[in-house]
Amino acid sequence: MLTQLQIENIAVIEHADIDFSAGFSVLSGETGAGKSIIIDALNAVLGSRVSRDLIRTGQSRASVSALFSELPPAALQKAADLGLSTEDGTLLIRREMTPDGRNLCRVNGHPATLSMLRELGPFLVNIHGQHDGQHLLDEQFHIEYLDAFAGLELPLAEYQSHYEELLQLNRRIRALSMSAAEKKRRIEELEGQIAELTDAHLREGERDELLSRRTELVNAERLSAALGDACRLLDGTDDGEGAVALLSMAERALRAGEKLSGQLPPLIERATELSVLASDLASDLASTLSAMAFSPEELEETEQRLELLSRLERKYNMPPDELAGLLPALSQELESLALADESMDSLKDAYAAKRQVVYEQAEKLNAMRAEAAVRLCAQMEQQLAQMDMPSARFGAEIDTSLGKGQTRFTRRGCDTVRFLLSANSGEDLKPLSKVASGGELSRMMLALRNVLSEGDRGVTAVFDEVDAGVSGRAASRVGEKLFSIASTRQVLCVTHLPQIAALADRQYYISKESRGGRTYTRVEPLDTDGRIRELTRLTAGDSVTDAARQNAAEMLRLAEIRKKELLTNQPK
Repeated sequence: MLTQLQIENIAVIEHADIDFSAGFSVLSGETGAGKSIIIDALNAVLGSRVSRDLIRTGQSRASVSALFSELPPAALQKAADLGLSTEDGTLLIRREMTPDGRNLCRVNGHPATLSMLRELGPFLVNIHGQHDGQHLLDEQFHIEYLDAFAGLELPLAEYQSHYEELLQLNRRIRALSMSAAEKKRRIEELEGQIAELTDAHLREGERDELLSRRTELVNAERLSAALGDACRLLDGTDDGEGAVALLSMAERALRAGEKLSGQLPPLIERATELSVLASDLASDLASTLSAMAFSPEELEETEQRLELLSRLERKYNMPPDELAGLLPALSQELESLALADESMDSLKDAYAAKRQVVYEQAEKLNAMRAEAAVRLCAQMEQQLAQMDMPSARFGAEIDTSLGKGQTRFTRRGCDTVRFLLSANSGEDLKPLSKVASGGELSRMMLALRNVLSEGDRGVTAVFDEVDAGVSGRAASRVGEKLFSIASTRQVLCVTHLPQIAALADRQYYISKESRGGRTYTRVEPLDTDGRIRELTRLTAGDSVTDAARQNAAEMLRLAEIRKKELLTNQPK
């Protein structure tokens, strides 16, 4: 469970220390106050890629520390596998970040890598974002959800191992089937592609980093030009005097007539002040300009690198992040072409035998998915009924190419999966994209996450505004579901709905204020009076009246009664 989160210089949060405990905790506050930034910070300490924009403007370093206690067995085992010490049953993870992209990671005081944090993260926290519901509309993800529910990780890995061997045999057969001229042409083509991709030194996420850096450099170039123009106007150029020299000349001209009029001394004093101010301003501008990190050479190199990535993407019809993964396949094909003396007959026999194995493995996956689909639908309907969708029917349609003449193998077998929904009595099951509203998607995603996480007890669940499109009684049911989940695992939820906030065990108020032209965010744990004030704001907005406060207090009182009922009715 997440016990403490410490944030420094992350976006609008200069410093925040947040203590958490077991149960259901809610983060609420005004729009833009920084609620989701807390989730971004938690993602960062778990190894996620971080934009440089997340580091607070003007700061040279940002950091996030997270303390976890009462670790689930799987987390302890994963930490041990990574060589991380957990002698006292806790994990203190810290990540420091700098604007130039450097990271310093530590776990319990010992150096660690970002990849280690990424591996450890899923065993500590599951974060469900406000846009996760959109994944349900994309049917390519449906088979992944069903496989996760069915626990097909090991059977699928076994199938994929045989499937890759089948693909390799197929490549070798194709290589031997080529004519000598075709083979020579293909070898030259492969050698060129391998050399080109190897020389490119591609890295995952590089294009996003380059685009971000190009924006920074272009802005720096514009700022440098603006500062340069200002310096020239103040200091002058070969073609004329600048403001500093002109003000100095004006001062000297006034001093020449100082004895002729008693009105001149105050004017001379003002001219002197202006001259000094202009001189100081010119000096400060020159210092700022010289200290700027803008490099035309770096901008040119960045543009050239982006052009290379775009050219490779067009040439290979593949995103740059995936191009590095193309190298092994090209190397395997090149190796196969080199084995020209291999027996075609023996290869075909091996291919036929391997295809039979892959077919049988695909049949097993299909049977396991069919059995799991029945259980998934039943559990989803039960979950949806608890969230004000009592008449909902959920379906998982499995289509397979097995036994249909031309079997099509993919990395996940021979099946496609599509989720269906009937939200109301008497309606046919239809694809989610045709029938699900925003509120229904939010509830289905929460139901699916709850069903999939049954085996993750002890892992902290974080929900970032997953209540989109939900209101009224449905919002209360979503809140009750989150409270019920919190009986077996810690739950943190960012919400703007009073019905959900009222059901929390603890509530934190996120606010912001402006001081000296900067924005600062505060995170404040609320007592009962504070919760009533916040529920009043969530319910009535700016129209705070005695009646609104009484309504908020009553909402909190009724929520406490409902929580006791839920705890009493929970299965033992």
